[in-house]
Amino acid sequence: MTAQARVSELKQQLAALTELGAYESEDAALAHALQTLLAARRDLRVAVGCRLYETGGFSLGRTAEWTDRSIEALKEMLHRRGISRRTEDDPERISAMACRALEAAGRSTA
Repeated sequence: MTAQARVSELKQQLAALTELGAYESEDAALAHALQTLLAARRDLRVAVGCRLYETGGFSLGRTAEWTDRSIEALKEMLHRRGISRRTEDDPERISAMACRALEAAGRSTA
């Protein structure tokens, strides 16, 4: 069977699922299929999570939650995959936050 024939058959199956009322839409059926795949294939879930982090789709915390990893384990995993961690804030904002934290602790920032 050619790739085009497989795609055509899959489209027919999706249409049949919605016509039968098993899913409210083809998108809902696809979403369920993808969730099932990612639940069964933890390696793919981790790979997709890392890719979404790398492209900015997920934050570090969301990626850790989605892949069921601790932040520290995720940091190591990203490093092993050659994915640079990014900061969510610009350096000026981080500096301002640090100054406010020092002031709140009663320490001078000067």
